[in-house]
Order: sequence, then C-alpha cells, then structure tokens
Amino acid sequence: MENFRKEPRIAVFPGSFDPITVGHEAIIRRALTLFDKVIVAIGHNTAKKSLFPLERRIEWIKTALQDKSDVVEVQSFTGLTIDFCKKMNARFIVRGLRTSTDFEFEYSTGQVNRQIGGIETVLLLTDPQYTHISSGIVRDIFLYGGALETLIPKGIKLTTDEK
Repeated sequence: MENFRKEPRIAVFPGSFDPITVGHEAIIRRALTLFDKVIVAIGHNTAKKSLFPLERRIEWIKTALQDKSDVVEVQSFTGLTIDFCKKMNARFIVRGLRTSTDFEFEYSTGQVNRQIGGIETVLLLTDPQYTHISSGIVRDIFLYGGALETLIPKGIKLTTDEK
C-alpha cells in the first residue's frame, strides 16, 4: 500500500486590518472550519496610510484569536498576495463579502489570482449582523470618540494614544 501524506489545507486571509473588526474575526473563525490553518496576512497597501501601527494590528489579531493560536498565524507582507501565498505554501485565499460591490471586486481579483498564480479564492458571505462594519467605519468612529465595543473583538481597546 502506498504511503499517503495529506497536505495541510492552508489559506491566507489578506487585508489591512486597520483595525481588525468583529466581521474579520467571524470570517477567520468560519474559515477554520474549511482549512487546517489560516494565515492572517497584513498587507502593506501603498495607496493607503494606516492609522494604527503594524505591531498593534498584529497584537490585536493575536488577542482576538488567542484561543486558535495553534491554527491561526499572523504575518505581514509586501508585494502580491499570490507571491505571499506561494511563500507560505497556501493554495487558497479567503475573502469576506459584505455587498455586491465586494463581489465584483473579489471575483475579478480571484480570477486573476487563479490565472497567474494558481491560487484559488474562497468567498465567504459576511454574517448579516456585520455587513455594515468595515475598518474604515471603525477608524472614523474612533477618531470622533464614538463607542466601538460592538464593532471590534473583545479584549481589544483602541485608545487615543495610538492615533
């Protein structure tokens, strides 16, 4: 009988996570039901300036998912997501969909990623209670001193000294 070794199913969940939201956390937890490991990949987006430092974003993601530290890894990267996936031996990219606009963008990007990199994109529909939440909205509420408790994972505190 042939010695069969199953390759682990590794997925990358890329984003800026500036900051992580409860919607991001929910997508990561759902992705873990499909994959053996999820790498949360904080990409450097040259078109956007981050509000929060990279180190804090990494810390927040690890805090939000501390109960899954054996199957969730947090990394930062620059360059193309497909190149990062190959470096990490990941064959899948996970993306969350909140709206039809998200679908159009993710569909096109997913097609290109598969065509030029052989990386499959798995699209997960955002839980209805989180469709209105984005990092941009959280940043705006933070900057104006609004309440964030229902928008960011438990255990994470954004404070003005992090601006």
